[in-house]
Parts: sequence; structure tokens; C-alpha cells
Amino acid sequence: MRFGCLLLIATAAFAQTEHKPKAEDYPVHVQAMVFAKPVQVGAEYMVHSFSAGEESYIAPGFLVVEVALYPAPGESLQVSLSQFQLRVNGKKQPLIAQQPQLVASTLSHPDWQSGPRLQAGAGMGGMGVGLGRPRPPSVPEQPPITGTTTRQPPGAPQDNPSGMDPRPRIKPEELAVRTALPEGESAKPVSGFLYFSYKGKVSSIKSLELLYADAVIRLR
Repeated sequence: MRFGCLLLIATAAFAQTEHKPKAEDYPVHVQAMVFAKPVQVGAEYMVHSFSAGEESYIAPGFLVVEVALYPAPGESLQVSLSQFQLRVNGKKQPLIAQQPQLVASTLSHPDWQSGPRLQAGAGMGGMGVGLGRPRPPSVPEQPPITGTTTRQPPGAPQDNPSGMDPRPRIKPEELAVRTALPEGESAKPVSGFLYFSYKGKVSSIKSLELLYADAVIRLR
């Protein structure tokens, strides 16, 4: 029962992303006109990363942008991923926002990508990223002799010294979907991540523009 409660709390905590109080709190912010209604927009270029709380992951093959939309007081806002495009290096053909389920499928099947894959680790200590391939399985330990107990050396750290139930971890493919920009009608500010498929080198990106309605949001 306790584990179930913790899981429900974690699920609620990871729903969408927590938007900042106002659009001006983001590195880039503009005003857009959507169906003749003013909408304040805040955005931040995240390169390949997406996160919520203490969980951070990498989405190889995608450029990630966090966006927050603030409708005018008393107005509602219709949100659709089809409203967003990403222009890289001024190219005429912009990238279109992908469904988060596609990102989740890629993360849950990393073998679909050729060559070395990016591995991401997250936790209390932050995020670590490195190139590599799956580790070979470890050799199982020999079982202890009957009638004996296994003791840790004096001063050795325990896995869970607090004795409390560990907080359940969320899988990267689940987090990618839960923190994506929610679609639909809303009368309140909404925020989330946008994913754009990109196979080029990030170092080659000189300019980056998020296109939304009549607004051009210069991320780089």
C-alpha cells in the first residue's frame, strides 16, 4: 500500500512540466497572436535533454525545446503540436514537432539507432552522459554456504541506511510522454517539451528558431 501511494505521488509530480510564473522568466520570450488572441510564450533550448524533478534523461536523435504558453486573462488556448516548427540554420524546410510516443519508442528500443548509443544516468547526483554499448552480463555470485551469514566489512556503506522505501524511478520513455507539451484546450498556462527529429551534429547548429503562429522565437 505504501509503495502504491508513492507511485501515485510520483506520477502526479511528473505530469507535464512545472511552468515558471511568467513568460519573462524563460531565456527567450515573445508574444504571439493565435486566432486573434494574444499568447505569451516562454522557451528554452534543451539540446537533447528532458527532465522533471530529479529525473533527467537524453533523447538522442531529437532536439528538445521546453515551451510555456500563457493565454490572456479570461481567454482559453487551443494547443496542438502541429502549431510548432523548428528552423535550423535558416533552412526553408523547418522540422516539425514529433509525437512524444515516437520519442518513447526510440528510447525503449535504443538498438534501432545505428552505431554507439548515448547512455544517460539520473539521480540525486545529477545526470551523466557517455558513449558506449550495452555492458556484458556480470558473472553471478556464488551462493553463501549453508548456515553462514554474509556480513559487510566495518564501515561499509549500506544500500539504504535510512530504512525508508526508495522513491520509485520513472523510465525515460514514460517521462518523455508525461512531460511533453499537452495538447488540447486550456484556460491556464501550460508547459512541456517539444521534440524535433534531428540527425545532424549539434555543433553545426548556428541559428535555431522556434516557429509558433506568427511568432519567430530565436533560441540561438
